[in-house]
Amino acid sequence: MDTAIQTYIETVQVNDIPWHRLTTTYGRATDFPEALDVLWNMESIETVDAAGEALELNIEQQSTLWHATPFAMIFLLRIFKKAQEASAHNAVAQYLAEQLVELFTVIAECIRDGLMLEHADPLPNFEDMLNEEYLWSEEYDEDKDVLRFEEDDVFPDDLFFSFYYYSLQILLLAIPLLDTSDEGEAKLLGLISANRSV
Repeated sequence: MDTAIQTYIETVQVNDIPWHRLTTTYGRATDFPEALDVLWNMESIETVDAAGEALELNIEQQSTLWHATPFAMIFLLRIFKKAQEASAHNAVAQYLAEQLVELFTVIAECIRDGLMLEHADPLPNFEDMLNEEYLWSEEYDEDKDVLRFEEDDVFPDDLFFSFYYYSLQILLLAIPLLDTSDEGEAKLLGLISANRSV
C-alpha cells in the first residue's frame, strides 16, 4: 500500500471529515460522528446495536457503496481494533467485534462484485474524494439532493470507483487483526485476500 494512503488512514480524525457533505444510502452522513462515538464507547449492546445499524444501512445498499463509506470504514477499523483488544473482558466489545466482522464481510463482498465490472482508475489519493468539486452543498436540501441524484454523472467514474478502492485499502489493514481459526474472520480474510490484487 502507498505510504501516503496508509498515513492518511491512520492519522485522519473524525472532525477532519465534512460528513454533512457526503452522501449515504438515505441522505447525508451528518450523524456519523455521533454513531461512531457510540461504538467507540461500547457502553451497552443496545446502544451499539442502534448505532451500528444506522451506519450499516447508510454505507451499503444492494452492493452499492457511498461517498461516506470509505471514510466511515477508517474509524470502524479503529473501533474494531479497540473492540478486539477489550473483548476478553468486555462482553459488549466482543459482541461489537463480531458484528463488525459481519459488516466488513458485506463490504468486502461489495468490493468483489464491483471489481468484476468495468471501472475507471481510482483517484490518486484518499483525500481527493474530499475535493470541493465532489462534495455536496453545505446546506442540506432534500429536494435538491434528489434532483442531483437524477443527473447522469452524479458520481464521476473515478470518484465512484474510489469508494470501493479505498474501502479495500482499509480492509487490507485489517488482515493482521484477523484470526483464521474463527470461521467468520477466516471468510473475511479470504475475501480481502482475493481482492488485494487490485
